[in-house]
Amino acid sequence: MKHIILSAALGLGMGLGVTGMALADPVGGTWKTAPGDTGGYLHVAIGSCGAKLCGTIRAAFDKAGVQDANYEHLGKKIIWDMNVDGEGSYSGGKIWAPDVDKTYKSKMALNGSTLEVKGCVAGGLICRGQDWQRVN
Repeated sequence: MKHIILSAALGLGMGLGVTGMALADPVGGTWKTAPGDTGGYLHVAIGSCGAKLCGTIRAAFDKAGVQDANYEHLGKKIIWDMNVDGEGSYSGGKIWAPDVDKTYKSKMALNGSTLEVKGCVAGGLICRGQDWQRVN
């Protein structure tokens, strides 16, 4: 769980409509994950999924920044069921860590163009996370 969402890199995408709540919510858009153990990272698109937010892997990149068009998890949801708490806080969702193929409870906090994304265990008492940077 050391690097929750990404050894291979993170990203969101296909099939994710950035409409409705996502357009109104400042977290909507594409985010670059922190590099994983291999130096790779993902682009994750965050938008509405009904009344909640979700994020989908849109693209994967190696440590040199070269896009991997064959990344096996393109289009897969990495975040789902995230509640909008207001004032840049999000909770109650789940996050999937592709590097370890595990799912964790998740929460997020938006601060300008940085999104702190956390995966938690033990009832939310133990959390680890990353800072993602806005792409658009």
